[in-house]
Amino acid sequence: MPEWLEVVWRTMFAVVVLFFLTKLLGKRQVSQLSFFEYITGITIGSLAAYISLDTEKTWHLGIIALVVWVGFSLGIEFLQIKSKKIRDFIDFKSTVLIKDGKILEDNMKKERLTTDELLAELRKKDVFKVADVEFAIMESDGMINVLLTRENQPLTPKHLGVKVAPEQETQAVIMDGKIMDEPLDTLGLTRAWLDGELGKLEVTAENVYLGQVDSYGELTVDLYTDSVELPQPQDKPQLYALLKKCEADLEMFGLSTNNEKAKQMYEQCSADLQALLTKLKPFIQS
Repeated sequence: MPEWLEVVWRTMFAVVVLFFLTKLLGKRQVSQLSFFEYITGITIGSLAAYISLDTEKTWHLGIIALVVWVGFSLGIEFLQIKSKKIRDFIDFKSTVLIKDGKILEDNMKKERLTTDELLAELRKKDVFKVADVEFAIMESDGMINVLLTRENQPLTPKHLGVKVAPEQETQAVIMDGKIMDEPLDTLGLTRAWLDGELGKLEVTAENVYLGQVDSYGELTVDLYTDSVELPQPQDKPQLYALLKKCEADLEMFGLSTNNEKAKQMYEQCSADLQALLTKLKPFIQS
């Protein structure tokens, strides 16, 4: 066999072996690497290169070394799962960098982190003032997580004491011009409904690169041909979606209040609006 062809064959073989062994190590290998995973990635890559280019008869020793290293890595990961002390020793402990709006200089020196680097990481979190930070910690993978002081946190329904109903995940019902039946079933919709919505937009599924349906049953599409202008959504379907949201909000208000009179009022208004929607649905969804 020619030497160049042998290198091609061994490279393809190394790629296949590397793929399956890396898959065995799990998803963490392709996400944010820890210290030990960084070493593992470099070593496995070097061994794979050795298997590809070594034209001597000892190339099979690279396969053995690769299998041994992956087995060793799996053993280390198993020990990390079983023992926190081993996790802290191998991947390092998390380090507090800011507490109560004050930078901990000793911990900064320990992590060999400069003030400029810390400020840059804070800006990535949309934080521009150290005094606004209640707590900042460097994780074992080097990422810095930030908790703002309570007065600087975004206002949420929980802060207002309001309970919100869970919102259903937006589903991709068309992908690469093909209709996805499973997401349609999740939403309780059918292909006939989807064909009807596509008809309103004057497009076919084959022309759609991506089609999504939100929790209110509204279909939005992205076409292969970006120059094509889609018809604008009609006012009546938008009105139906708005009324449905109002009905859900009234029901939510009824669940969140402790005042019995207010609860009865919200529940009655929600029921009346739901009955009205049932009557108007054939007219405002057409």
